[in-house]
Amino acid sequence: MDNNNNKQLALLWCFLVLVGGILAIPVLSGFYVVVDAGHVGVLKSMGAVSTSELSPGFHFKRPFIDQVVQLDTRLKSFEVRAAAASKDLQTVETTISVQHNIAPVMAAECYQTVGDLEKVDLTVVAPAVQESLKAITAKFTAEELVTKRETVKQLVTDAIKGYINHTLREKKLEGTVMLANVAITDFDFSKEFNLSIEAKVKAEQQALQAKNEKERRITEAEAAAREKELAADAAAYQIRKESIERAQAIQREANALAQNPSLIQLRAVEKWDGELPTFSGGGAMPFINLPQMERRHVADAGAKSVAGVR
Repeated sequence: MDNNNNKQLALLWCFLVLVGGILAIPVLSGFYVVVDAGHVGVLKSMGAVSTSELSPGFHFKRPFIDQVVQLDTRLKSFEVRAAAASKDLQTVETTISVQHNIAPVMAAECYQTVGDLEKVDLTVVAPAVQESLKAITAKFTAEELVTKRETVKQLVTDAIKGYINHTLREKKLEGTVMLANVAITDFDFSKEFNLSIEAKVKAEQQALQAKNEKERRITEAEAAAREKELAADAAAYQIRKESIERAQAIQREANALAQNPSLIQLRAVEKWDGELPTFSGGGAMPFINLPQMERRHVADAGAKSVAGVR
C-alpha cells in the first residue's frame, strides 16, 4: 500500500517538474535575446522605442516588458518599374534596381519614424526613383537615352540620392539609407518607335552601302583614268624618244653631207635604176657630166644591170 502511494507521488512530482520546466522556458527566454549577424536590435519597452541599437550577439532584457525588433542592415536590392516621357515625347519604361541598406547607427530612429527597410522602400525609395527618372528622361531624346546610357545612369543615380536625402532630411533622418549602386535595365519604347528606329537604321545602312558603292566606282574610274594617262605618257615618251633619235640621225647625216658634198651625188647614183631618161623631140641627147668616180660607179652599175638581164 505504501509502495503504491510512493510510486504515485513520484510520478506526480515528475509530472509537475516537466510542466514547470515547459512553463519556465518562455519565462527564462524573456530574460535575454540574441541578435543575428547582419542585424541590429531595436529595443521597445512597453511600446516605447529606445534610441540605442543592440549590436549582433547576446543581450539581457526584461521579460514581458522589453521587446527586441531585429532590423536587417545587410545590402539589399529593391526594384522599381518606372515609366516616363522623353524629350521628344516618347514613352519610356525601364526597371531600376537600387542596392542599399539601413545605416546601423540610425536603425532605431529609422524604425521609430518610418519603419523597417520594407517601409523605407515603399515610402522613400520608390517615390525617389519615379520622380528622378521623370526629371532626367525629360532632358534627353529617346535616341540619346540609348547612346548616352552612362550619362543618364549617373544623372538618375545622383537625382535618386538627392531625393532620398532631401526626404530624410525633412524627417531628421539624413544618412539613414546608404545607396551602394543604381542599375538601369534597357529602356523599353513603344512598338511604333521601335519600328521607326529599325527603318532609320535600315535606311542608314542602305545609304552607307550606296556611298561605298559610289566610292568604289569612283576609285575604279580614277584607276582606269590613271592607267590610260600612264599609257598615254608611255606612248608620248616613246614617240618623243623616236623623234629625238630620228632628228639626231638626220642631223648626223646632214653634218656628213655638209662635210662631203659629193656624197649627195653618190646617194643619187645609188638610187638610179640604170635607165637613161627618154626625151621627145629632136636634138642631141643631153649629156650629164659626172666626175670620174661617179662615172666608174655608173659603169659598174650598168654592167651589173646587163648581167642581170642575161
